Amino acid sequence: MKKAVLIPVYNHGKACMEVVDTLAPFCQENDIKIILVDDGNGSETKSFLAKICEKHGSLVDLVANEKNCGKGVAFRKGIFHAQERGFTHILQLDADGQHDSSRCGFFFECAEKNPSAMICGYPEYDETAPECRKNAHKFANMWCEIVTWQGGIVDSLCGFRIYPVDETCRFLKHGHIDSRMGFDIDILIKLIWRGVPFEFHPVRVTYLSDGVSNFHAFRDNVRISWVFTKFCFGMIVRSPLLLWRKIRGR
Repeated sequence: MKKAVLIPVYNHGKACMEVVDTLAPFCQENDIKIILVDDGNGSETKSFLAKICEKHGSLVDLVANEKNCGKGVAFRKGIFHAQERGFTHILQLDADGQHDSSRCGFFFECAEKNPSAMICGYPEYDETAPECRKNAHKFANMWCEIVTWQGGIVDSLCGFRIYPVDETCRFLKHGHIDSRMGFDIDILIKLIWRGVPFEFHPVRVTYLSDGVSNFHAFRDNVRISWVFTKFCFGMIVRSPLLLWRKIRGR
């Protein structure tokens, strides 16, 4: 395995610097690259990203979108960069510092045992977690199990997740994923539909290290609802395949 950490960055320059500073010793010790994707940031965040690259040198790759395109587009750019560099697995985590990065080692160990699978995080909340976020995750998880005909989807929104690079890129070359806040749900369901195995493990989540959130309640909830609407139609089309997998699994 050749491993990398992928961090899409938008308006979280200071928090991202803290995340990279925390990750750097682990990544250096284990020969893991950090790939930052500048998703059309303003000058302040670009300044932080430049300082990160200056401080950590060859440990960090920085790729950029000219304008803000959303998390899904940033992820796509980052994982294709990882494939070009020969990486086999990437761990995506958020730039805002909400994920417990000390879990990276355990997640990569899981990927080594099950290299064809997505290794997905589910949040262990602390006292900073808003109740509305917890309820939104429960609602999304229920719908994911419905449209995939799969149990065991513990969390569909957590952005702490390892992807097998080649299989994910094969899908992305021809498949569409939501460009913004529906991304984590969208790619999870579509890779499950393609037969990619998955497993879930806990990761501690704290809201938020720099007080900045890119989630807009009305706009992004409407977007996620539209994603699930499309999945309901997709489930109907795929129902014979899903039924066959269900029977075979039993």
